[in-house]
Amino acid sequence: MTDLLKISGLHASIDADGKPKEILRGVDLVIPPGEVHAIMGPNGCGKSTLSYVLAGREEYDVTSGSVTFMGRDLLDMEPEERAAAGLFLAFQSPVELPGVNNANFLRTAVNAVRRARGEAELDAVGFLKAVRAATKNLSMSDDMLKRSVNVGFSGGEKKRNEVLQMTMLQPTLAILDETDSGLDVDALRIVAEGVKNLRSPKFSALVITHHQRLLDYLGPDRIHVMARGRIVRSGGPELAKQIDAEGYASFLAEAA
Repeated sequence: MTDLLKISGLHASIDADGKPKEILRGVDLVIPPGEVHAIMGPNGCGKSTLSYVLAGREEYDVTSGSVTFMGRDLLDMEPEERAAAGLFLAFQSPVELPGVNNANFLRTAVNAVRRARGEAELDAVGFLKAVRAATKNLSMSDDMLKRSVNVGFSGGEKKRNEVLQMTMLQPTLAILDETDSGLDVDALRIVAEGVKNLRSPKFSALVITHHQRLLDYLGPDRIHVMARGRIVRSGGPELAKQIDAEGYASFLAEAA
């Protein structure tokens, strides 16, 4: 079986006051099709940077290493090409887009991806039927579709809106960058169920989180611990339990 995502020896830096600051220091990671993987690690270890590099944020400079996605060189693809190929990033802090209608934004994004995949675009009726079914499953009010993207949304509403986008776009690989941060128990469960509802042999996810509760909901196939810019250990649920009991001290020592 061909790996969906394969990261080998990935190094990346960002400009800091005119000097490159290395953040990723040799990340190795493989995600097979149909699996949900989680990354945990202390603040500043490079988790979000990894998600941004995979999504194609231009302020990050990849200095060495390789990333293949569905057999293609991901690093050679523009951000919009990555999205069309099936990569989706849910942000830790979703941006607000004043004046941009949520429903129009979502329909434009969905049809752009469908065109790129050679699929028929959704007309207004077909889109509304699909999006209303999705909002119902996420306990979202249809009124949110009439508002500007994320403007005036609570933290939980923003995260649900990200999961709504993911549900409608049907990505092959979803990267969730601490989508669970700032959520109460009910919102966390709804977000987790949104991810679980997409699980299939054609859907994989990379979930970046600090919280074992989300992992309890999702039941990831594998957990990876990142420290000092690289993945230092991979395993099962026992890793999350160890972190919950002991913190990251032993993992930081391992990465030193």
